[in-house]
Amino acid sequence: MGLGAKIAQNTGIQIIGKILATVLGIASVLLMTRYLDPAGFGAYTTIITFLSFFALIADLGLTLVTVQMISDPEADENKILNNLFTFRLISILILIGIAPLIALFFPYSANLKMGILITALSFVFPALNQILVGLFQKKLTMNKVALAEVIGRIIILVGVIVAIKFNLGLNFILWILVISAAINFLIQFVAARRFVKLKLAFDYEIWRRALSKSWPLALTIVFNLIYLKTDTLILSLLKPQFEVGLYGAAYRVIDILITLPYMFSGIILSILTTNWLTKKYDNFRKVFQKSYDFMIILAIPLTVGAQFLSTEIMTTIGGEKFAAAGPILRILTGAASLIFISCILAHAIIAVDRARRVIGAYAFTSVTAVIGYLYFIPKFSYIGAAWMTIYSEAIITILLALALYKHTKIRINFKITFKALIASGIMALFIFCLPKNLYIQPLGLILVLISSTIVYTLTLLLIKAINKEDIKMFMPGKNSTAINDFNLENK
Repeated sequence: MGLGAKIAQNTGIQIIGKILATVLGIASVLLMTRYLDPAGFGAYTTIITFLSFFALIADLGLTLVTVQMISDPEADENKILNNLFTFRLISILILIGIAPLIALFFPYSANLKMGILITALSFVFPALNQILVGLFQKKLTMNKVALAEVIGRIIILVGVIVAIKFNLGLNFILWILVISAAINFLIQFVAARRFVKLKLAFDYEIWRRALSKSWPLALTIVFNLIYLKTDTLILSLLKPQFEVGLYGAAYRVIDILITLPYMFSGIILSILTTNWLTKKYDNFRKVFQKSYDFMIILAIPLTVGAQFLSTEIMTTIGGEKFAAAGPILRILTGAASLIFISCILAHAIIAVDRARRVIGAYAFTSVTAVIGYLYFIPKFSYIGAAWMTIYSEAIITILLALALYKHTKIRINFKITFKALIASGIMALFIFCLPKNLYIQPLGLILVLISSTIVYTLTLLLIKAINKEDIKMFMPGKNSTAINDFNLENK
């Protein structure tokens, strides 16, 4: 099977897996929010957000560095993976280990601090998974990751159902997260042994190279973490858990949605890196442009549709108690759309080994965002936090686009962007003309989401924003010119 067909098959499997995982994730959130109510879900959100700071710092950029290092044709894949796996294990154990200790000094309740201690274990396994993901991305076998994620989501859903049936409380759900993460890792670990024999290893030169490549990424991750997660942390310190729960429920929907751009960009990173290293710059530009177009086609209708349906989505998920989260979701979908774009920009910059050149952009965004959070959250609570999230994502997207142009001279073609805006406008008109009582009920909402997606897709086809060849890019086929654009050989 050719490279293009492998990419197509790999992407198709991931999309199917991601759809299943997303549905299961939404079902879990729906049940959890209704069971815990806003205050209980606020405690859950605070726990996850607090630990995320330590887990993401422990990342050290190793996920992306793994893809870079093993994409080198002369790399000793097995040796590199063993060393990076060991490196990652040590870093996550240290940072996650101190998280519950630091939580003791925060003004949280004893139950919330206990929740942090329990949940800390669930962050160890995903950290190790991310090294394995680098291997699966290179081998174009992300179906293993998709399978593990779906099984993990099933375990969480079943666990939440059991917790509700027997009224076992939040701590039981947190233990289910630990079990789910452990099984997810076990599946990926076993699958990885088909390609490498994983074991603990220390090679000074590999660790030195990894640190040399990862420290710029580590800094950008820290800064990215600050402007993405500080809002929830500050909210949890200044406002009641009820308000944190409303914000966290809306943000949870966004978290599920933005897994797609990170998944897709992770696949493309290896292709972009190889093209750049082999000086196939025309192919690099083609892959980047098609990736950007794909992201924009997904991002724009997301924001447009939310302007009409956000409140109904949140009440369907959490019940009437979460209706106030609708306006939050309406704002945050704008930030999500920007993340779709900034994600592919960031991965392109990593592919050309210019991550350290954008540290200043992330630092500026983080500092200004935190200042904004500290000013607007006390005054406007979760609405102020949501709008500052829009600001931070808009600024970093602009700065990344400028940096990519500076280092590659790539000019983004906005033709598809304009067509996606037109199609989204027609979709919006379609939703606007529907009677509102049609989508107040869950089944009606699902029908509206499906029908509006069909309207959007058909409009894209009619105005030739996408064509058969673009669709074939995600399907195995020998005659697809879209797939051929991903070919490593220049025509």
